[in-house]
Amino acid sequence: RIVSQCLDVFGRIDALANAAGLTDRAGFLDADAAIWEKLFAVNVRAPFFLMQGAIAAMKSRGGGGAIVNILSINAHCGAPDLAVYSATKGALATLTKNAANAHKGDRIRVNGINMGWADTPGERRMQGETLGLGAGWIDAANAAVPFGRLLAAQEVANLAVFLLSDAAGPMTGSVIDQE
Repeated sequence: RIVSQCLDVFGRIDALANAAGLTDRAGFLDADAAIWEKLFAVNVRAPFFLMQGAIAAMKSRGGGGAIVNILSINAHCGAPDLAVYSATKGALATLTKNAANAHKGDRIRVNGINMGWADTPGERRMQGETLGLGAGWIDAANAAVPFGRLLAAQEVANLAVFLLSDAAGPMTGSVIDQE
């Protein structure tokens, strides 16, 4: 529906940013089929079918296009309680590279951002409330990372805009770690 509505309203698709994601915790000993299905539905299935629709629209127009997938640094391994989440981001990284390879001849650029730990409203809820770390968690987290602070969402957005723009040139199939 998203692709159809976009085509109905704008008549074309030039770019797609897949930025939705769930980060529910689940490791090898506590994950169940329900959490597996839930995370893979949002973090892999949805971006795959959005890319499928966008790529088809871009190909039919013949003008190329750009896609950026927001992944996670956890795609490299992840914490023990993020096994399923990490698997979804690893799967999306592979799909990013596959789409880039399959459609570079169509001038469709597909890249990804392995986003590091970011200070977002969702992360504040997760850490402070869900995990019970309270308001002080942010100071401890900031002190524990190399630049002395978590990423800002705007920094990830800036990189995504670059990757979607013509300034990125023929760059495709890249998955950039942004920590």
